[in-house]
Amino acid sequence: MDLFAKLKTNMGPLGKHSEFADGYFSFPKLEGEIAPRMIFQGKEVLTWSLNNYLGLANHPEVRKADADAAAKWGAAYPMGARMMSGQTSLHEQLENELAEFVKKEKAYLLNYGYQGIMSVIDSLLDRKDVVVYDSECHACIIDALRMHMGKRYVFPHNDIESCEKQLERATKLANETGGGILVITEGVFGMTGDQGKLKEIVELKKKFEFRLLIDDAHGFGTMGKTGAGTDEEQGVQNQVDIYFSTFAKSMASIGAFVAGDADLILYLRYNMRSQIFAKSLPMLLVEGGLKRLELLRSQPELKDNLWKIVNALRKGLHENGFSTGKSNSPVTPVVLNGTVGEAAALTKDLRENYGIFCSVVIYPVVPKGMIILRLIPTAVHTLEDVNETILAFAAIKEKLTSGYYKNSELAISFGE
Repeated sequence: MDLFAKLKTNMGPLGKHSEFADGYFSFPKLEGEIAPRMIFQGKEVLTWSLNNYLGLANHPEVRKADADAAAKWGAAYPMGARMMSGQTSLHEQLENELAEFVKKEKAYLLNYGYQGIMSVIDSLLDRKDVVVYDSECHACIIDALRMHMGKRYVFPHNDIESCEKQLERATKLANETGGGILVITEGVFGMTGDQGKLKEIVELKKKFEFRLLIDDAHGFGTMGKTGAGTDEEQGVQNQVDIYFSTFAKSMASIGAFVAGDADLILYLRYNMRSQIFAKSLPMLLVEGGLKRLELLRSQPELKDNLWKIVNALRKGLHENGFSTGKSNSPVTPVVLNGTVGEAAALTKDLRENYGIFCSVVIYPVVPKGMIILRLIPTAVHTLEDVNETILAFAAIKEKLTSGYYKNSELAISFGE
């Protein structure tokens, strides 16, 4: 059998809708300057789908820093991997400033978030070690654990009682194998917006011996008094052993970092295959990262503006009968009931007739019968944007409830 033959008959749970979805619901093109209002298929839309939490993507100081760095260094410098020929003082400076900001001894720059955390986990574990992790951890963590040749135990999302039971199992096995235990969760879960129960997990250290890794991609810059993350928000910075975040969210850039004790970071520097065998993060991203971190620290009004929009949006949604689940972060999921076809029809209605662009999440990412419209507020949205969105959502909710979308041509085309 030809390896590719199966691709024609089984495109996967998302790919099977590609005939109707491609270019519109999946792989859409947002054009123009990165801003709350952009162009989609020739029309202006109010956009709630950009992970530009603090509005740094088009901040004038950031744009200037990026342009100056590109002119000074180009996109190639430094050439080679960090270990071989790609080390610079500016890489070290950004690492030191990141470590200081998140209250860790050392930090290490990574080229990408997805690849970076996979490599962190892969480097730390051997077949004797045991992993305990939250069932809703991001796909990058799940992919990393697929590479793990040892045992792993999962607990239902934020279920601390189950986490404790899995730690009991993990401890028994680790004692037999002579390995260690790594617990993995997230600071903010990017789909549902609720925080990981870091305080409760840390409490379990009194009963079990383990190390804790958190992926705080959505918490860095948005959570905590200074924006240093969800562990700061929950008062457990000194109990999180491995802190990871990406630059793709609040920093509006490319790259990531991992932070922890000096011995841990030294080990990772010499053992992370994705960094040992990959080109160093380009200097224009490093200098841009330094400017972004400077603004994150020196302009708390950016985070304040973000939360003003978050609170107004959530208040308006709740007053109009919408559920945002258990979110207690800027991520704002609007939870509805309906089929995949109805999700497609109402999303198209939002975009075409109300000028609102947000991401739609359907099965298999969420259970059948559930639709999530995922809103990402930013510091550069306005209260007028919020009001316009609430009015649009109220209108589409009424249509959904009445069955308007169920009989639409698009819903029928999806065959759901």
